[in-house]
Amino acid sequence: MKIIIAGGTGFLGENLEKYFTEKKNQVYILTRHPKRSNEIHWDAKTIGAWADALEKADVLINLTGKSVDCRYHEKNKQEIYSSRVDSTRILQEAVNRCIHKPKVWLNASSATIYVHSEKNLNTEENGIIGDDFSMNICKSWEEAFFKTEHNEVRKVALRTSIVLGNNGGAFPKLKMITKIGLGGKQGRGSQMVSWIHIDDFCKAVEWIISNEHISGTVNITAPGPVTNEALMRKLRKKLKIPFGLNAPVWQLEIASLLLNTETELLLKSRHVYPDRLLKSGFRFSYPDLDAAMENLLKS
Repeated sequence: MKIIIAGGTGFLGENLEKYFTEKKNQVYILTRHPKRSNEIHWDAKTIGAWADALEKADVLINLTGKSVDCRYHEKNKQEIYSSRVDSTRILQEAVNRCIHKPKVWLNASSATIYVHSEKNLNTEENGIIGDDFSMNICKSWEEAFFKTEHNEVRKVALRTSIVLGNNGGAFPKLKMITKIGLGGKQGRGSQMVSWIHIDDFCKAVEWIISNEHISGTVNITAPGPVTNEALMRKLRKKLKIPFGLNAPVWQLEIASLLLNTETELLLKSRHVYPDRLLKSGFRFSYPDLDAAMENLLKS
């Protein structure tokens, strides 16, 4: 296949590129700072020579977006919004111009689209979508994506949870704080953590590409969400760290200021279930957290 990954130089993009390249696919990356022969320059805002790459592509994957790991002041809020919505709109414009359009377009979204929930398990069908900055970003993102329909382009929005891997994302940071004795619960610890192993993330993307009946929104998360307290306890046990200091909310507020981030990233309860993936026949390699952690810590 010819696969185009927009915004493909981050943690998820690098892993997808490796996964699909090893399976003998042609993978091209749209990036602001191209360095390799398969990387193509784009600014994620305007049509340019990059748009030609979409012609006769089998797959378009859009992962573009400013990291939410920052302070939510007005400038950052605007960049978080525009980087997601503008890139989706300009890709749509490029797709519209294609004579031979991509067969399937997967656009990033987030499991953060669902409300803070410790009890209600959010599936694609019954998930409760709320109204705050993060949820409204996701809603605008998906709205821009699904606004235009083409019979020949199948569209899927990937509502992805926290992805666990060794070469980026949250897991290396969680390991680090646990090793220095700070691996207790964050806040009350009852907030649910929805997660997925990086290998299963890549497998799920391949599964969606291969299964032509899948379109619309899909929760990309393992079927076993756990509480924050259970997550940290399991990690301490695997790392053989006997204790971990708990971090009350007031401490997290101070730490988030110092680390230039937001407490929401730790305290929001994301309780999400991959109903559509499971019903389509997808099999997780790491459906439970113990096996996922064991694999990551072994490698």
